[in-house]
Amino acid sequence: MPNSKSSDSPDTQENSQSFQDILSEFEQSHKRRTDDGSRQIVGTVVAITADSVLLDIGFKSEGVLPPSAFGATRETVKVGDKVTVSVKGRNEEGYYELSRSKERRPTDWTALEKAFNDKAVVSGTVTAVVKGGLSVDVGVRAFMPASRSGARDAAEMEKLVGQDIRCRITKLDVTEEDVVVDRRAISEDEEKAARERRYSELQEGDIVTGTVRSLTDYGAFVDLGGVDGLLHVGEISLARISKPSDVLSVGQEVQAKVLKIDADKRRISLGMKQLQADPWATAADKYKTGERVRGTVTRVADFGAFVELEPGIEGLIHISEMSWSKRIKTPSDVVKPGETVEVIVLGVNTAERRLSLGLKQTLGDPWVEAAKKLAVGSEVEGTVSSLQKFGAFLQLSEGVEGMVHVSEISAEKRINHPQDILKVGQTVKALVLAIDTEKRQLRLSMKQLVPTGLDEFLQEHKPGDTVTGRITDVSGKVAKVELGEGTVAVCRIPAEAPAKEESQASAKADLSSLSSMLQAQWKGDTRKTKSKAEVYVGQIRSFRISALDVPSKKIELELA
Repeated sequence: MPNSKSSDSPDTQENSQSFQDILSEFEQSHKRRTDDGSRQIVGTVVAITADSVLLDIGFKSEGVLPPSAFGATRETVKVGDKVTVSVKGRNEEGYYELSRSKERRPTDWTALEKAFNDKAVVSGTVTAVVKGGLSVDVGVRAFMPASRSGARDAAEMEKLVGQDIRCRITKLDVTEEDVVVDRRAISEDEEKAARERRYSELQEGDIVTGTVRSLTDYGAFVDLGGVDGLLHVGEISLARISKPSDVLSVGQEVQAKVLKIDADKRRISLGMKQLQADPWATAADKYKTGERVRGTVTRVADFGAFVELEPGIEGLIHISEMSWSKRIKTPSDVVKPGETVEVIVLGVNTAERRLSLGLKQTLGDPWVEAAKKLAVGSEVEGTVSSLQKFGAFLQLSEGVEGMVHVSEISAEKRINHPQDILKVGQTVKALVLAIDTEKRQLRLSMKQLVPTGLDEFLQEHKPGDTVTGRITDVSGKVAKVELGEGTVAVCRIPAEAPAKEESQASAKADLSSLSSMLQAQWKGDTRKTKSKAEVYVGQIRSFRISALDVPSKKIELELA
């Protein structure tokens, strides 16, 4: 019979063997499909898509895991990773459905009671969304409150339907067949374990990569893979920034250095600027004393203003270096934050990371010009800038002040305090007595601008004029002669004219009649009280002006 021969042919035997292999694989596949998930195998990640992770598990087809299988502990997975899984069955596309749960699902109430008493983790399958939570198959129907599902909203709860989950039995009533399970507790325990593991892995000084999770005014919180680190605003950049959101955004990946770990408080301090090149290493070469540079005012304090020359390099303009004038009350009167200014480098201290800057130096030193314009004996005009008990300060120009001592304010009367005559803001004239540009000091006099009897005498007379005066002192061949109140001259006595010193009593007697005698002599009275040849103290006689020095206010006489 052809048919019977045909069934015994080699081709028929080969086809029969192939069919047996296929049947065996099918049975094995079917056995795996009905596995309870307790047998663990190791698979290798071969591909990652938006909704699944494919693994090579050594079977004819790959296995597939949902991304949520890696979400509980915030794990990151990549191609080539080894993952321990169990086979649940096959899906419609022919892929093996996998689970990372190694817990056995309870099969009876006795097993449920044991899992409840041991607080063990059990495996279950979410079957439906019900009022207030989820229905979960853990061998029997169990209820999971929405608040303990780990889902944030109804949409996430819907996505859990059909998924295998790990949970813990929190309530068990065999009589009422009432079982309540908790999935969130497992996630919290796993997250806590992951944090503890991550804390133990991190060391101070480590360079880590993380993701910005949130931003505040004082810093940024960075997720380092289960634990958060604080990146303080002052540790973000070498440049001064006002708030973290100026340079960072949520979700941004950053690299930072672990600065400090507080194990007790579970706090990690991070820094980004420590990974940047230190600009102070080359500051001494870049910024030389006396050099003019530009910068931006970053902040203003009571004692001065800080200027950023480059990211990480700030210098201080002290309030004393802002203006040549002494009337600055606060630095904000001169500069504002955000303003660009030109300054002079006054000093660089790289060890202490300090840079001293000057603003007034860019305007030129007014004392250099003052030395050229002001001369001793010249008349100046200024404004009273301040009053002290010892004198008054006059501002002559920007940055140039002079001091009028209290004794040089008035010639008419003795004053106790400058405020008796002057007030701040008043404009007055003064005479320059002395100038010291190195010490930046200028001595002035107001009273010496007021004409005196001596000034009037110098203006009204000239050499050769004959005048009358009283001899007040004779010393050798030089006599002092009083020509009027406050006007004294000197007269050289010739050898042929004998000098005679009268007694003190005679001098006093002459003093009492000085006014009448001087008046008589100045009116042309030629009466003589003594011999013309004699020269003595108290004598009133005529003299001839031999020399007048107006600048130095000196008068020289000779006998007439």
